[in-house]
Amino acid sequence: MASTLSPPISRNLSSASVSHMGERAPLLAGDEEQGAHYIQEPTGNSLQQLSVKSPKAESEATKKDIFWARLRYYIPSIVWIPEYSFDAFWGDAAAGITVASILIPLSMSYATSIAQLDATNGLFAAAIPGFIYALLGSSRHLNVGPEASLSLLVGEAVSRVRRGDPHEDTPPNAGIIASTMITFQVGLLSFLLGLFRLGFIDVVLSRALQRGFITGVGFVIMLGQFIPVLGLTKLASEVNPETSIDKLLFLIENAWTKSHPLTSAISLGAVSFIFIARIIKVKARPRFPAIFYVPEIFFLIVFTTILSQAFRWDNDGVSVLGTVSIHHDGAFFRFPLSKHSLMYLTDTTSTAIVIAVAGFIESVVAGKQNAQRFNYTISPNRESVALGLGNLASSFLPGTVPAYGAVTSVGEPRSKMNADCGGTTQMASLITSSLVLLAVFFLLPALYFLPSCVLAAVILIVVYGLLSEAPHDIAYYWKMRAYEDFTLMSLTFLSTVLWSVEVGIVVSVTLSGRIPGTNRWRAIDENPEAREDVPGVLIIRLRESLDFANAGQVRERLRRLELYGSEAVHPGEDARRERAEVLVFHMADVENMDASATLLFAEMLTNYEKQNVVVHFAHLRPKLLPGLRLAGYVVPEARSHESVAEAIRAIESE
Repeated sequence: MASTLSPPISRNLSSASVSHMGERAPLLAGDEEQGAHYIQEPTGNSLQQLSVKSPKAESEATKKDIFWARLRYYIPSIVWIPEYSFDAFWGDAAAGITVASILIPLSMSYATSIAQLDATNGLFAAAIPGFIYALLGSSRHLNVGPEASLSLLVGEAVSRVRRGDPHEDTPPNAGIIASTMITFQVGLLSFLLGLFRLGFIDVVLSRALQRGFITGVGFVIMLGQFIPVLGLTKLASEVNPETSIDKLLFLIENAWTKSHPLTSAISLGAVSFIFIARIIKVKARPRFPAIFYVPEIFFLIVFTTILSQAFRWDNDGVSVLGTVSIHHDGAFFRFPLSKHSLMYLTDTTSTAIVIAVAGFIESVVAGKQNAQRFNYTISPNRESVALGLGNLASSFLPGTVPAYGAVTSVGEPRSKMNADCGGTTQMASLITSSLVLLAVFFLLPALYFLPSCVLAAVILIVVYGLLSEAPHDIAYYWKMRAYEDFTLMSLTFLSTVLWSVEVGIVVSVTLSGRIPGTNRWRAIDENPEAREDVPGVLIIRLRESLDFANAGQVRERLRRLELYGSEAVHPGEDARRERAEVLVFHMADVENMDASATLLFAEMLTNYEKQNVVVHFAHLRPKLLPGLRLAGYVVPEARSHESVAEAIRAIESE
């Protein structure tokens, strides 16, 4: 990709004449001896020095300065904590409390209803990794905790281990040991991925394959949660339906004849309450913005617990949470590797690998969404290290499930909610994790009478979020005639549902490698001879057609070009450029964009518009316009030009 990366010469545009691009004199004056660049002021001909470090000047910096620059980059908290202002606390506190009110019941639901563990295993996973990530993570808004799809993977592994070998005795704490080993291996793998700079794997899965996997996971979870929602848990433990097909047939056979009426009524009431509360919040928010902060799920948990205790639903056959111990085998902390835990190493490694990859991808996508929204960058490698250390730390609490960021969640992603509530730093995550820990020791004992079906009903709301975007994406790929993407999405969905979640994600990664021509994976080219002709304008030439793999890296590379130009500098350095006000995309070499790349490119363009960055196009092929329109971005006719020169003339005339 070529870009106009040199510091621009400011000038009076009304007096500037625009001739052919090749006739322009170089606009940059450089002093190689002094290692400085100069810009011309619009009011005169004098040159003013622009502070831009050259390699020679940087080599003269002290080792101490370089060390602290690198340290600030790898441990962001040593920057934002000393500079933290009390003015930011109120927004972070509101965000932390709001997210905690959602995360506490969700973590309990994921652990008990999906991972088949105790509620404390989910709550500790929502607390410990959050503390670590707040200190080491590069995202200002990402919230870390248990996730539905990852908890399902843990649940499948726990079920396999508990069934065990029929000829051998399975210890009663086998599920706890298996979950601990999974979390430990997930943390170690994530840490090593970041340490060896393998963060580029966040572009392994295309949008279509991600959608197929997420939809398949949602369907599998839905089948599993209908069993406790209908009060069929005891019968299911006797019949033991294992696969999704078995569970579907089990529900068809028993849902109408053997379901528990009171349990079913409570579940229906819980789901209805959440949906009605959401509708009220959406409609009332324009007039009453504060209603956004109302934690309807938390209120549901408290309210149903009170009703259950008052009417003693447990005596009527309704399953309740009961007593939950925070100690396992008399120990609160325990080193995850022991003689007994190593026995389950080979049984859990494949699950840990899948969780490490899937969790990392989802976390980076969530982090990048907020980074684009608030105009900052994150480092996938540093994210992987922070997430890995967080999971390693939580594995010292027996049975804790893995924790990552989330793109989809109940209502809306937690990280997006964190930002919407006013969170600006990871102080919000520290507050959230602290509240979750308080809930473990003080709230959990009070939830003895909480109906288990209510937690399952909350999961069904999560499933609704997982499935809600599928119709839009299916229609999009069909209208785009992206039949290959549509087929791959379907294969991933079927693999997840008919076999297992692990098989589904392995199929996703395998199919993602089927891109004709390996050169399409290469990084974006940079042309050092390009020049910036108008102040605040960045001209970018995309050197090849876009697919899901290279399109996923375009935004991050553009951001780096905006900050540092073409200089090879460490990302911990201060910015060398002011952000561009106008972008011109030179699209002559972009003959095609696949459906996933079109979605990513359209989202990137929309984010630029939200940041008040004006986008122009040169040599944009008409056949690409319908796809961008279907993806939600309409190219203004006045900003699509036959050449870069024409685009520059249009910019200068504005």
